[in-house]
Amino acid sequence: QVQLAESGGGLVQPGGSLRLSCAGSGFTFGGFVMSWYRQAPGKERELVASLNGAGSKSSYADSVKGRFTISRDNAEKMVYLQMNSLKLEDTAVYYCKAVDVVRLNSYWGQGTQVTVSS
Repeated sequence: QVQLAESGGGLVQPGGSLRLSCAGSGFTFGGFVMSWYRQAPGKERELVASLNGAGSKSSYADSVKGRFTISRDNAEKMVYLQMNSLKLEDTAVYYCKAVDVVRLNSYWGQGTQVTVSS
């Protein structure tokens, strides 16, 4: 059974930091592109960051470049999102997604809430 479980969300003041974690199980973790998405109230879900299976190629939304860092530990089947210099507009539910770009299988986690507020 495939599972993705996010954790690490919470309430933080503007300028603060949070580290999100996503634990994967039930699939060949290293063979999947791992991504973080977010969805703010009343808005569409958007891609925040992606990282290839080897952890060698990453990409980021313009809105988070220089502030967020995606990383992974294939041995532990974990992907992380380090979020620094958080802004009010970073408030959203953050989701972890796993994609097999060969077989086109994809899986989503249940999400974790990040609230940036003073």
